[in-house]
Amino acid sequence: MKLLMIGAGGVGQSAVMLIKSEPSGAKWLEQMVVADYDLARAQEVVALAGQPRFIAEQINAADGAAIIAMVKKYDCDFILNLVAPNFNETIFDAAYEAGVGYMDCAMTLSKRHPEKPFELPYIKLGDYQFDRYDQWKEKGLLALVGSGVEPGVADVFAKYASKHMFDEIDEINVRDGDNYEVPGVDVSFGFSVWTTIEECLNPPIIWEKERGWFTTENFSEPEVFCFPGGIGDVEVINVEHEEVLLVPRVIDCNRVTFKYGVTPEFRTMLKNLEALGMADATMKIKVGDSEIAPRDFLVKVAPSPLETSKVMVGKGCAGTWVTGKKDGLDRSVYLYQVADNQECLAKYGTNSVVAQTAVGPVVMLDLIANGIWSGSGVCGPETFDPDPFVEKMAVYGFPAGIQEKDSPYAEKLAEEAILEEMI
Repeated sequence: MKLLMIGAGGVGQSAVMLIKSEPSGAKWLEQMVVADYDLARAQEVVALAGQPRFIAEQINAADGAAIIAMVKKYDCDFILNLVAPNFNETIFDAAYEAGVGYMDCAMTLSKRHPEKPFELPYIKLGDYQFDRYDQWKEKGLLALVGSGVEPGVADVFAKYASKHMFDEIDEINVRDGDNYEVPGVDVSFGFSVWTTIEECLNPPIIWEKERGWFTTENFSEPEVFCFPGGIGDVEVINVEHEEVLLVPRVIDCNRVTFKYGVTPEFRTMLKNLEALGMADATMKIKVGDSEIAPRDFLVKVAPSPLETSKVMVGKGCAGTWVTGKKDGLDRSVYLYQVADNQECLAKYGTNSVVAQTAVGPVVMLDLIANGIWSGSGVCGPETFDPDPFVEKMAVYGFPAGIQEKDSPYAEKLAEEAILEEMI
């Protein structure tokens, strides 16, 4: 595979380091062009790789013609989009025009309903891309969207549970929590400042079989979820996320939600930013001789996740909680991946949040390059066989875990284990 990776931030660096450290050398990758608006940053990431198959280039992700020219210059056959999702439409369309495959970690953006934003969806995450499914299908091209950790790995977990662990599924609930602490920093973003504001302040979306997609108030339906890996109880709330738009397209179930551990203090800070107009990403304000969106200004002045992550301690857990029936009994299972921040810093030079995000697209590209996953059109990760993906996660150093929660089926398993031990 000859890959054009657009974006050399934390996720981009993590992707390069994961490929570099893959035990067999990740021979599926013939060449990767590491392209970023900041050429020095792209060169820095390429230097970390220390291999001639990685090449640094400067690119403007908002310039579709430049992206197409870059694809042609290096004879690339796939684009990996790792920049903020406000560039997705341009890169997605450029990939189609260039006649190459496409992958992103977050889908094209939503727009809230003009009259009932906390009741009805309007333009949903990924609508722009799925509206072009037939075009991609007819051209024989694959656009694999929502391929990070959440969405991405979480979707694969849902498919794995559907394939192996349930006869029928009631709910698929993605749950993300952590016990991160950043000593000496009052407010910190573990991930992209721009994206965090976008997903947390948009109306959360839920899917139900009888109702379809609908939206709720920000930070609605708080619940306490017990996360594995020593993290423990974390209060999680509804947040807009792609899994809710992807999973029910493929997997038969009754309800899909996404909840994330956002502290009450962080929620208050986000709502205050919104009230002051500082979360706006579209309005331009004039500062001296320049114009800038308030949110873009915040990205410039907020503590950089790349910097705060160097002192951040703790673990993050991304996973999918599935409930339903197996052998006529109620069952409840959490499939997950836990990453330690300081361990990821030592291995990849990046924090655990972006390292977890990078493992999804790297494994998926591996499977596509080796012909294990294939297809055309616009698809999410839950479209494909989950088994080779889950196996590859361990190869890349991010093994999956399974937690059987209390249920009648869990009691049956325990009884069978006791009986087997007695025999």
